[in-house]
Amino acid sequence: MASKTLIFIAFVVALGVAWTFHRARQQEHNAQQSYPPEGEVLSVDGHPVHAVVLGSGPDLVLIHGSSGNTRDFTHSLAGQLSDRYRVIIFDRPGLGYTPRINSTGATIQQQASLLSKAARQLGATRPIVLGQSYGGAVALAWAVHEPDNIAALIVLAGVSQPWTTPLSNFYRVTSHPILGPAVIPFLTAYVDDARVSREIAAIFNPQSAPAGYIDYVGAGLTLRRSSLRANAVQRHNLLNEIKSLQPHYPEITVPTEILHGDADTTVGLEIHARPLSQTVPGSVLTVLPGIGHMPQHTAQPQVLAAIDRAAVRAGLH
Repeated sequence: MASKTLIFIAFVVALGVAWTFHRARQQEHNAQQSYPPEGEVLSVDGHPVHAVVLGSGPDLVLIHGSSGNTRDFTHSLAGQLSDRYRVIIFDRPGLGYTPRINSTGATIQQQASLLSKAARQLGATRPIVLGQSYGGAVALAWAVHEPDNIAALIVLAGVSQPWTTPLSNFYRVTSHPILGPAVIPFLTAYVDDARVSREIAAIFNPQSAPAGYIDYVGAGLTLRRSSLRANAVQRHNLLNEIKSLQPHYPEITVPTEILHGDADTTVGLEIHARPLSQTVPGSVLTVLPGIGHMPQHTAQPQVLAAIDRAAVRAGLH
C-alpha cells in the first residue's frame, strides 16, 4: 500500500512539474509575441546584441538597470532626446533580446566591453554614456575600462559603492546554483500581473509609474527563465565587482554628471552618489529632492538638462 502511495505522489509531482514547464514556455512565448524586439540585433564578435537607434546628432548610449530592457527608455525619454542626439539603447546581456554572455553572470566589465564594441559597430566611437541603477555600474566600468571610447558619462541613480545590506532572499534563491534553476520555472509560470504591478510600484516609490508604463515595458520578458537567472546571478556578483571597480574612479577623466534622488531607497544617495562625486575628478552631482529610483521618468527635465550639460562639456554641442 505504501509503495502505491509513493508511486501516486511521484506521478502527481511529475505531472505538476511537467505542467509548470509547459506553462513557463507558454508564458515566454506570449511575452515575446507581445513585446518583440524594438530595434535590430547586431552580431558583436558572434554574440547577438539588441540595439534601438533613434534620431541624429551626437551619439548617446542609454543602459538600463536590473530587470529592465530597452523599453524602459523608449517609453518616453528617448523620444525627447532624438531631436538632437543619435540615441542608442542596448539590452544588457541576459535581458531583453541580448542573450547571456555566459552562465556565471556577465561582469559589469564584460558588459561594458560588449556594449562598447556594439556602439563602435554602429559608428559611435566616442558616445555619451548614460547608465541607470545597475546600468550606472556598467557605465562606470565603460568609463574605466574603455576610456578611449567615451566622450562623457552620466550616472543616474547608479550603483557605485560597496554596501553592507545583505542580498535579498529573492536573489539569494534565484542565483543559487541548485535552488535557482528549480524555483525559477515556477516564477515564470505563475507570477501574476498583480505581483508585477506591486514590484513596479515599489521601484518607483514615492512617485508612481507613468501612464501606460506597465503595459509598455514588457515585464514578461524579464520573467523568462533565462532572464530571471541572468539577472539574479548578475545581482549576486555585483558587490564584489563594485569593490574591484571603486579604486579606479579617480582615473575617470571625461565630463561626468551624477543625478540621484534623495528619496531613493533602492540605491541610496548618501551611500552611492555622494561618495562617487567626491572621487571622480570634476564630476557634478545633482541631488533631486523628493525623487525616488526612476528619475528617467519622474525627473525628466533635470535628466535632459544633465545630458545637454555633458554634451556641452564634452564639446559635442
